[in-house]
Amino acid sequence: MNDRAGASTPAARTPSREIAIGGVYAFVAYLLWGFLPLYFLTLAPTGAWEVVAWRIVLSLVFCAILLFVVRGWTALWRIVRQPRLLGLTALAGALIYVNWQVFLLGTLSGHVIETSLGYFINPIVTVLLGVLVLREKLRITQWIAIGIAVVAVLVIVVGYGTFPWIALSLACSFGLYGLVKKKIGPAVDAVSGLTLESFWLFPIAIVQLCVVAATSGLTLFTAGAGHAALLLMAGVFTATPLLFFAAGTRRAPLTLVGLLQFVAPVLQFVTGAWLLGEPMPFERWVGFALVWVALAVLTVDSLLAARRGRASVSDVAELT
Repeated sequence: MNDRAGASTPAARTPSREIAIGGVYAFVAYLLWGFLPLYFLTLAPTGAWEVVAWRIVLSLVFCAILLFVVRGWTALWRIVRQPRLLGLTALAGALIYVNWQVFLLGTLSGHVIETSLGYFINPIVTVLLGVLVLREKLRITQWIAIGIAVVAVLVIVVGYGTFPWIALSLACSFGLYGLVKKKIGPAVDAVSGLTLESFWLFPIAIVQLCVVAATSGLTLFTAGAGHAALLLMAGVFTATPLLFFAAGTRRAPLTLVGLLQFVAPVLQFVTGAWLLGEPMPFERWVGFALVWVALAVLTVDSLLAARRGRASVSDVAELT
């Protein structure tokens, strides 16, 4: 994942080889994200609020170590001196905090399937944000995909009898996070970006840890050495897929990255439905099927547009 090393390598790395390496990096990122629910479930009896707090604190520690190893303090300082970039990293931090907290609340309360639905819906939200925020004009097939997704949500709400707030919160928060990251662009590298986002969230994490300590009590070092070791790895499990993803998107075309994004929600869906035995009544199957149809329409449209050389920012591949 060392981009500097890759840049200094002679022409031995052909463009096709670089694309293949980028695809592997992106696949590893989504694979790790797909198995995250299983990792968080092994942290019981630690609750969602404590897990997120440790996730923030330990991510900041892990990023600080990375900055020291790769000597990235100069790049970080350059970002700190730009108020606009600082503000955007703070906004990105707030959005990823909402995403992490909702994801953990859903995962640890037996709603892994609904969290997968959120990440299935995310590309649709990304396209919709292109219209509402970036004032883009969508192709007819993209409108069809959005319409099918809306029907899918209505089917789940009416047929299943519950509003999928976890799924929609995840889709909207990650979609907006991607929009902010796009505004930031290449001006902020992956390690510096995650460092600053974790830094802004650090006070929130400390408050959460204090509240948990005063109410239910902190679980770190109270549930055995194995549990403590797993919990202390939260920063690594948070930062590693993000760094793989950043390395992948620098090499692979967005169309390939967009296709690989479905690895994570598919694995989460399998985890919830088959490994954890969460209920999947007929109405929910219908809702998910409609979402998958919408994604198929959106993906085919994106591939055709890319082939014609006019793929836009709102295509399914443009996630971050």
